[in-house]
Amino acid sequence: MSKGPKIAFIGAGSARWTSRILMDIFLNKDLHNSEIWLMDIDDYRLQIIGTYAKRYVEELKLPIKVFATKDRREAIENADFVISTVLTRGYTYYETMREISERYGYKYGINSVEWNYVGDYHTIWGYYQFKVHLEIARDIEELAPNAWFFIISNPVFELTTLVGRETKVKVAGICHGFLGFRAALEILAMRLAKEKLGKSITSLCAMHDPECYKTLLSLIDFDELDFEMKGFNHVIWLTRFRYGGDNAYKYVDEWIKEDAEEYWRVWREHTTNPWDVDLAPAAIDMYKTYGYLPIGDSVRGGTWKYHWDLKTKQYWYGPYGGPDSEIGDAIRVLTVRRSVQEMASIAFDTSTPISHRDPLRPSGEVVVHLIDAIYNNKPSEHYELPSPVPQAKRLKAPIYANILNNGTLTGIPNDVAVEIPVRVDGKGIHPKPVEPLPPKVYKYAILHRLMRAEWAIQAFLEGGRDHLFNWLIVDVRTNSVQQVNDVIDAILKMPGNEEMAKHYS
Repeated sequence: MSKGPKIAFIGAGSARWTSRILMDIFLNKDLHNSEIWLMDIDDYRLQIIGTYAKRYVEELKLPIKVFATKDRREAIENADFVISTVLTRGYTYYETMREISERYGYKYGINSVEWNYVGDYHTIWGYYQFKVHLEIARDIEELAPNAWFFIISNPVFELTTLVGRETKVKVAGICHGFLGFRAALEILAMRLAKEKLGKSITSLCAMHDPECYKTLLSLIDFDELDFEMKGFNHVIWLTRFRYGGDNAYKYVDEWIKEDAEEYWRVWREHTTNPWDVDLAPAAIDMYKTYGYLPIGDSVRGGTWKYHWDLKTKQYWYGPYGGPDSEIGDAIRVLTVRRSVQEMASIAFDTSTPISHRDPLRPSGEVVVHLIDAIYNNKPSEHYELPSPVPQAKRLKAPIYANILNNGTLTGIPNDVAVEIPVRVDGKGIHPKPVEPLPPKVYKYAILHRLMRAEWAIQAFLEGGRDHLFNWLIVDVRTNSVQQVNDVIDAILKMPGNEEMAKHYS
C-alpha cells in the first residue's frame, strides 16, 4: 500500500470531536498508512486523545502511526492536512467575558449582535482566537506550504476570511450546519405521507422517531429533488427547493398551515436537546419574513426579535430557549465537561477493549471525505451520511465548504469566505456555480453579517479602542457612552486579557 497523508490535528484535546474524525480515518482503507499528529497545549487532554488513538490503532492492528506532541511546528511540518479545533483559552474564558458583559447590560455578551447569536462564535472578543489561527497559518506557509488548512474552530466565517486574505495557505472552513437541510426534507416527507399514505407522521418527526427517517427515505424520490443553499457560515439559506420540477416550498406552506402547531406541541413536550431548533418557531418566522428557510445554526440568529430574554427565547426556540440561552449555554458547557470525563474513562480503562467502549462507526462529518478526495484524487460532489435506522439506505449529502468567494456569489467581495456547494478532487476544493442570493436575504441578513465580520477582522488587524467602542455604540442594548466605556474597561482588565488590552489601548 502506498504512503498515506500526514494529518495534523491542532487543538486535538477537543477529544470527542477529534475521536469521531479519527474513526472516519480508521474506517477508510485508502487513508491507511497515514501519520496522525495530535497536538494540544493541555497535557491532560493531549494524554486522553493520544492514549485513545494509540490504543485504537493497536487493537485493530491498523497500519497507521499516531504521534502526540505539544509542539505545534513539529505537528505541522510536512503535513498534507492541518485541522484546527482550537478554542484558545477554553470555554471558561469566554463564559467569564459573557458574565462581565451581562453585568453592564449586554445580555448574552458583547459578542451577540444581529445575525450572530451562536454562543461559541467569538468575533469582537476573539482576539486570541484570531491570533492563534493566523500563527498556525504562518507555520503552514513555512513548514507545509502545500498543505490544506481545514478550520473547524469558530468563528469559521471570520477565521477563514482572515487566513485567506492574509496568507497564501489553501484554506477551507468546515461546518456541519448545512446538514440542517434535512429539516426541509422532513417537511417534504410529512406532506408526502399525507398525500401518498393518507396518514400523518408529524408527531413522529417532532419526537425524532426513526420511523420518520424511514418514511423520509422511502417516500422521497431523491432523483426528483433539487436544492441549493448558500450564504455565510451560520447564515445560510435554502434558496432553491424543488421536487418533481415544482417549487417544493408549497409543501412548507401547507405544513405551516396544517401541521406546524401540532409539531411544535409534541416537540416542546419531548425534545431533550437545546440544539433541536431546525424547525422551531423562529425558523418558520424567518421563512415568513425573508421568503426562504434558514438552515442549521442560521436559525440561532435573526435579530433581537428572538433573543430579548429567556422567556422570548423559550417562545421561539423551545423549552430550553435554544443553545444560547441561560439554560442552553449551561447545558453546552456541562456537555463539554462531561465529554472530557467520558473520553478519559474510555481512554484510560484498560480492562475493556477501547473498540468495545466506543465502537467504530462513521461520524457523518465531511472532513475525512475531503481528505480522501484530495489526497487520493477521487472527484466528488456528495458523501453518504450514516443512517440512524439499521439497514436503511444512506442519504447522500452535497458537500458544502467555506472558501473565498472569488466571484462565485454575486454581490460578495472576492476575499470573503462564502458557504457554498463544492466539488473536490486531487487539485483541491472548487466552487460550484450558484444563483445570486435573493434580494431580501442579501440586503437584510447577509450584508448585516458581512459588516460585523469586517468590523471584527479590522479590529484584530489594526487594534485600537475605537473599534470596540464603535462595535457597541450602535448596539440596541447600549444606553450611554459611559456604559460602552465601562464594559470595555471591565473586559480588558479581566485577568488573562493583558495582551488584548494592550492591542486595544
